Amino acid sequence: MATEPVPEPVVPVLKEGPARAAPASPLQAVQAQRIEGATTQRIREELAAEVPVAMQYNNRPHAVMLATPADLEDFAVGFALTERIVAAVAELKLIDIQWTDQGVALEMQIPADRAVALLARDRNLTGRTGCGLCGTATLEAAIRPVRRVSSAGTQLTAADVWNGMRQLSKRQPLNAATGSVHAAGMLTADGTLTVREDVGRHNAIDKAAGAVLRAGQRPEALLVTSRASYEVVHKAAEVGCTLVAAISAPTALALQLAQEAGVTLIGWTREPRLTLYCGALRNG
Repeated sequence: MATEPVPEPVVPVLKEGPARAAPASPLQAVQAQRIEGATTQRIREELAAEVPVAMQYNNRPHAVMLATPADLEDFAVGFALTERIVAAVAELKLIDIQWTDQGVALEMQIPADRAVALLARDRNLTGRTGCGLCGTATLEAAIRPVRRVSSAGTQLTAADVWNGMRQLSKRQPLNAATGSVHAAGMLTADGTLTVREDVGRHNAIDKAAGAVLRAGQRPEALLVTSRASYEVVHKAAEVGCTLVAAISAPTALALQLAQEAGVTLIGWTREPRLTLYCGALRNG
């Protein structure tokens, strides 16, 4: 039986030029506070890095993905194949990996006919429910300025957060039926929790925010059944939430953004425990 030839591995060839920003580590050490019942202790944790990765083909930006800055050569090849930008590994050449203060750009070369077909696509990554920045093609546009929330900080206690998470877990009929849906709960100043579900966690947040704002209410906190990513914190700050609580950990970029926005950021919210990464909770 004849066997197909094995394509040569894709190896990045870096251009000569000025010094670039150093490659980011996939892990970042942070200090946090773990609250368990009435006990609080300082802890050290490792957060996953989240970095904008620009996919550029034949000197033209295509899309920016938020990703862990590791195995980028594999990411370049896998993305191009799964998105049908190329049909075989041999059609893709990774020319350069350019690190900047904004993120990393993967400069790739593809056949001319593939580049023409890519240009003809109506929109970058239309309808994606994952971690792409839809419609964003450049690193400069990926990390957007964030709104600074109220300087008064959150008025919520740890008990308020745990209670909100309990309510959120009970109000997910779609996930109860399917096991494949995220939920976002938005607490308002009067203590009302509005819950929305969607296959995409970012979509669930948009739906919850839309429902609250359409009702003329003021968002106070965002609770999510996922990790807290950059986009999760950004969306929360944009509608004025003073606190974000996630059932899993935040990313390092989400923590940085929360600090910039003045948002209290909580992860591992699983009663009677939670981890406070920045900001403060009200005593009570």
